[in-house]
Amino acid sequence: MTTRRRFLTAAATLPMAASGIAKDAAPAKPIRYLQIGTGHAHANKLEAYAESPEWEVVGIVEEDPVLLEAARKSPLYGKFPFLSLEEGLKTPDLKVVGVETEVRDLLRYARRAVDGGFHVHLDKPAGASMEEYRELMKIADEKGLVVQMGFMYRFNPAVQLLHRMLQAGWLGEVFETHAVMSKVVPSKDRQTLDEFPGGTMFELGCHIIDLTVSVLGRPDKVVPYPRRILETPDDTLMDNMLAVFEYPKATATVRSTALEVEGFSRRQFTVCGTGGTFHIQPLDRPVVTLSLSQERRFGEGERVFPKGTSVVEFATPYERYVGDAADLASIVRGEKKNPYPSEHDLAVQETVLAAAGM
Repeated sequence: MTTRRRFLTAAATLPMAASGIAKDAAPAKPIRYLQIGTGHAHANKLEAYAESPEWEVVGIVEEDPVLLEAARKSPLYGKFPFLSLEEGLKTPDLKVVGVETEVRDLLRYARRAVDGGFHVHLDKPAGASMEEYRELMKIADEKGLVVQMGFMYRFNPAVQLLHRMLQAGWLGEVFETHAVMSKVVPSKDRQTLDEFPGGTMFELGCHIIDLTVSVLGRPDKVVPYPRRILETPDDTLMDNMLAVFEYPKATATVRSTALEVEGFSRRQFTVCGTGGTFHIQPLDRPVVTLSLSQERRFGEGERVFPKGTSVVEFATPYERYVGDAADLASIVRGEKKNPYPSEHDLAVQETVLAAAGM
């Protein structure tokens, strides 16, 4: 079982993980990367791999004829060879497969990659079958392979700073977290999300559930509150969702809607402890409001965080997926252990399905 203490020990290495390899310091031999699928909403993260000297993108597999035709015309995907699945998986010296298909196919293709002996970057959420996902992770662990999940805030500098402060004990005993992940979802995208009964919590809320579990661990109880606001004949999407997580000494709330005007600006994650409160808003361009019971500093020469409330801004704009790609490269080269082991990801997926009422 994932425990808060065990995960935070691993998470304490995250600030170094994302910045330990300079962007302009290319390894002697780039790691070969194949992407399967272009149908996922985040499939364009291929650009992060294409621009990194640590990686060599060998090609793209797209078995859906409609998506393939569109991908061939894409300024991003069109730069790479299009391969059959068999050709792709037989690429000499291939090390990592990124699975970026539509959600319904994620686990099927990830299993093909793991069975073939490849590390995997698997986009979120990890399908609708907990049994299938658990089997995938079991096989990967037995083979010594990493399945890195595509939760996009793990390498956010504000989230990394949060985990560093938690590991240092600055926030004391955590008794509350609050997370929001919303936007206005257009009609055509509502229909796509409506393929699964979990509504916005399943595909949007999973990102902030990952953050919540990284702080508090697997909850003892999850109570979902699914609601539907827009009554349209085109979909049955649960578009206004709340879940409450119960812990022995803490509670957590997670909200996700498809209706919030300027919802990106209110995406947030708040952690409250007996020693302080850490509030990130917005998540995509992170700014931290930090309240501490006493002045803190990690070490000589580092920034002083004063008693009371202060604002922490980050000089370098946060780029999604760059940190994920750098961390995965370090793991594949054997330079570090995976800071998000399978036990954490399994706990996240169990919680996602429960929060989504699935």
